[in-house]
Amino acid sequence: MGRMKIVQNPYRGSGLTHPALTDMPWTAADAAAPLDLVAHCPKAAETPLQSAAALAEATGVSSVHIKDERGRMGLGSFKALGAAYVIACDAQAGEARGQTYVTASAGNHGLSVAAGAAAFGAHACVYIAQTVPEAFAERLRSHGAQVVREGAVYEDSMAAAAKAADDQGYILLSDSSWPGYSTRPHRLMEGYLILMAEAVAQMTHVPTHIFLQAGVGGLAGAAAAHARKVWGDGPVIVVVEPEHAPALAASIAAGGPVVAQGDVSAMGRLDCKEPSLIALKSLARDADCFMTITEAEGQQGAARAAQEGFASTPSGAAGLAGLLAGAGALELDETSRVLLILSEEPEPA
Repeated sequence: MGRMKIVQNPYRGSGLTHPALTDMPWTAADAAAPLDLVAHCPKAAETPLQSAAALAEATGVSSVHIKDERGRMGLGSFKALGAAYVIACDAQAGEARGQTYVTASAGNHGLSVAAGAAAFGAHACVYIAQTVPEAFAERLRSHGAQVVREGAVYEDSMAAAAKAADDQGYILLSDSSWPGYSTRPHRLMEGYLILMAEAVAQMTHVPTHIFLQAGVGGLAGAAAAHARKVWGDGPVIVVVEPEHAPALAASIAAGGPVVAQGDVSAMGRLDCKEPSLIALKSLARDADCFMTITEAEGQQGAARAAQEGFASTPSGAAGLAGLLAGAGALELDETSRVLLILSEEPEPA
């Protein structure tokens, strides 16, 4: 049986110089603007930071704290802070009402687009691949989104969404970034700063280790940028990906963005083969290492999370899976203080 692998980041502190990243903005690190905006939203209640003493004992560390995003704005995921924040910013500028926002989604990003559009008098059109369960399509429709199935995999539905934006005059709202497309995903990542700013305020000490799960890297990039702004070089930041979708780890190893190869992962929200270039640029500077975990380790992380009262998915608990799989290799000990993010609620039964 395989096990997790760790890629040390040779670009830590200096960043990665590559032509594809030159024109990409750095991830925002200051949470003041998004915190101010969501303060006016009645659904924007703070999510809790939970202490997990049993997990600390099991992994031989001083403490484990879990930022629990399962209740975020009633949407069940940290993604509520992303697309909806972008649409709120557009609304503040008088640019949202009557517009149609289009995206592709395999999960919670689509819900955030749908909820944000509904809240600010806009429309949402979400492209999903044939593999996405119909139950998720129904959830999107329940928030007012038009749902279009296109393509066998996420990348196909993303291409269809981009074409619809061009053909129909829709606003493309992706949670990834690529050459020529960075303004809205940069703002979307700014929304994710809110959860990290809350965690900083809730923590009574500076963590020594932060495990951040990543798909295209938006959450990890934002959380790492804010952690460095507030806590400096102290915490060791570990980015965790499925071994079947090592978009960031493979790019770091290659010295530039690559399309990762791999089978379909059960960590579906993280099953992204191409990194967001904004996230890659910032994580090359801010992350200490990149860890890939096996499918079995992802399942073990979800099972252990449920056992400790933090029911989630293999995607949502991937940071915990990284801690369980990598505590020894990373030489965590009784002085280590760990911060994790539980990024989504379990799938509906």
